[in-house]
Amino acid sequence: MPLPDRRTALITGASFGIGLELARIFAREGYNLVLVARSADKLRQLASELEKAHGTRSLILATDLTEPGAPAYVLDQTTRADIQVDVLVNNAGFGQYGLFAENNLEDCLRQIQLNVTTLTHLTRLYLPAMIERAKVETTTERKGGGILNVASTAAFQPGPLMAVYFATKAYVLHFSEALANELNGTGVTVTALCPGPTATEFHKRANATGMNLLKFGSMDARSVAEDGYRALIAGKPVVISGFKNWLLAQSVRFSPRRLVTAIARKTQEE
Repeated sequence: MPLPDRRTALITGASFGIGLELARIFAREGYNLVLVARSADKLRQLASELEKAHGTRSLILATDLTEPGAPAYVLDQTTRADIQVDVLVNNAGFGQYGLFAENNLEDCLRQIQLNVTTLTHLTRLYLPAMIERAKVETTTERKGGGILNVASTAAFQPGPLMAVYFATKAYVLHFSEALANELNGTGVTVTALCPGPTATEFHKRANATGMNLLKFGSMDARSVAEDGYRALIAGKPVVISGFKNWLLAQSVRFSPRRLVTAIARKTQEE
């Protein structure tokens, strides 16, 4: 059970990729953790690693966040364990490659459930307590809270051949920016982390390892996670990881939408 004298970060999708690297970074920075993913074995292995390296204690919650009742279960478990969540990291998400009309409908809806609904649900469950604590906390060590939502550079344009995934990440970006504005002055911050192609299992799971986009190279998950952590601590509403990805995201602002969509289609094709 996490020790009460440390701040606690709750991280979804903590078993691999960016989520795993964020867990390592928060542990390094002195946080206890609530680790959420489907694989109990991977979470136990990670918790053991972080306890040995940093003295971090972790609560492991092996649950499928595509299930509608999962967010309430997560809140119930942290409440029962008397854990105060100081930082919420909504990292869990997945994509699906192919023509929308041919994609499995259940998988499309599961994407929306995980990437959008679960993220929104968890944020709403934990945010009010963060705001209330920020009003009364007086020590700089524990004052305020933060939410880190993992979006994507996919959020900046439509994405033919991954239409649902791109749309869900646009939601995450806009939702995060709106919340950051609403929470200005409360002591609670919201940051949207927007990675480009990243060397994780994401594209393999999405059956999209042959996309043209990947020929231009991928960032490593650790670097992306470091960018996200630094932006969260600095209270930045949005961070795009990697200069090349930043240029790409900025370029779509000045291009005709049909052209942007056509180029996105080319980069997505195999």
